[in-house]
Amino acid sequence: MIVCVCNAIREEDLRAEVRKGATTPARAYAQLGCKTKCGSCLPFACKIIAEERAELDSAPEAAQAA
Repeated sequence: MIVCVCNAIREEDLRAEVRKGATTPARAYAQLGCKTKCGSCLPFACKIIAEERAELDSAPEAAQAA
């Protein structure tokens, strides 16, 4: 799914940048070599970042339980 039409950023690309350490849309976009343009993507990008960070935060607990 496309997150940012202006920069053609796909959801999978954004999630990959979060796994590399991006904590904000601005940082993730910069790691992808672009920046926010119109800003209409920011609410969706923030939601994806929060989801991915929550998953990353819970991953160590899941690994310890196994």
